[in-house]
Amino acid sequence: MILLVSDRTFTPEVLESSIPVLVNFAAPWCGLCRIIHPLLLKFDAECKNEIKLVEVNADQNFKLSTTYRLKSLPTLLLIEKGIVRRRLEAFRGREDFCLALEETKSIFATSHKDYSSSIKAADLDYHSAWR
Repeated sequence: MILLVSDRTFTPEVLESSIPVLVNFAAPWCGLCRIIHPLLLKFDAECKNEIKLVEVNADQNFKLSTTYRLKSLPTLLLIEKGIVRRRLEAFRGREDFCLALEETKSIFATSHKDYSSSIKAADLDYHSAWR
């Protein structure tokens, strides 16, 4: 199940998240949004602890849709520490979407792991210096 966020919950769930967040802007009437939903569920299962996945109903959260200047649906934004790092939109089909997800996973899941491990290594060095 993908977490639904709104104008009210966007800041704590997305902008203040400790891991990168892939935000799926979608709408109930969007056919492509329904087609990619199973692919997003698979992505979520594969990247659960590395990239958080949330969904925003673009029709019900007009302020967010305007803020992020949506031109088409679905639009996915990868947000890390409050900054849009990647924008995925204007898909030509299922394969195009799958490729974009794979690239996102390989770039950001790996960089987040490296970042986490470098923090842990730095903590170890810091603590061992005081022994």
